Amino acid sequence: QVQLVESGGGLVQAGGNLSLSCAASGRTFRFNVMGWFRQAPGKERDFVAATNWSGSSAYADSVKGRFTISRDKAQNTVNLQMNSLKPEDTAVYYCAAASRPYDSSWLVREHLYNYWGQGTQVTVSS
Repeated sequence: QVQLVESGGGLVQAGGNLSLSCAASGRTFRFNVMGWFRQAPGKERDFVAATNWSGSSAYADSVKGRFTISRDKAQNTVNLQMNSLKPEDTAVYYCAAASRPYDSSWLVREHLYNYWGQGTQVTVSS
């Protein structure tokens, strides 16, 4: 059984920074893709950022230039550095991983991810 566990969420003022981490535990498994999605209250879950095994990354337009995704392949971890946070970034952030390889143009597609974390709350106050 593979589990993804997120950490690092919390409350921050607008303009502040937060860093999220996600670690895989359980059966040793190489994820080809690791990324982040988020779900704001009353809204659908949306893509935030992801990176594949070759190092290519994709970002939602709303976070480009503010968020940076990075991963440690050996440790099976992925991080999301979030800078210049805005109140509209408030959401539950989910770590996601895919076992199959995908080109960076495919990373936004939620249905391709077959492993999900439980989520961590990020709240940005105005």
